Amino acid sequence: MFRRPFFAGLFLLIGATPLLAHHSFAAEFDNKQPVQVKGVVTKIDWMNPHTWVYVDVKDEAGVVQKWQFETGAPNELVRRGWKMDDLKVGDQVSIDGFKAKKLISNTGVRTGNARSITLPSGLKVFAGSANQVDPQ
Repeated sequence: MFRRPFFAGLFLLIGATPLLAHHSFAAEFDNKQPVQVKGVVTKIDWMNPHTWVYVDVKDEAGVVQKWQFETGAPNELVRRGWKMDDLKVGDQVSIDGFKAKKLISNTGVRTGNARSITLPSGLKVFAGSANQVDPQ
């Protein structure tokens, strides 16, 4: 008699466990530290819970800085009109976003959260990140 409600509650609890591991935008990124970079895409990871775009950016002295930008989940990007082949390794892009609170990772790569990405075609696409609105 009590088995169904117990197992239904257990199933819901187990299903919600991944949600507890997800972080908020404010936990990792600083909305008071906007960043804009232009560079060449070196890698794209279409994976859950976030897609990551990796870009080589030359600074004023011509030194390459490696950046990684978190975007929304792959299904969120697809719902916003992205196709997996819209962004390719070797593409020149411009990314607007926010710096991570811990800007440089243990590997020396700079980290940010992408708000929008301007594709080689000139099309500006929303990156689907948390706590943000579509760009104008």
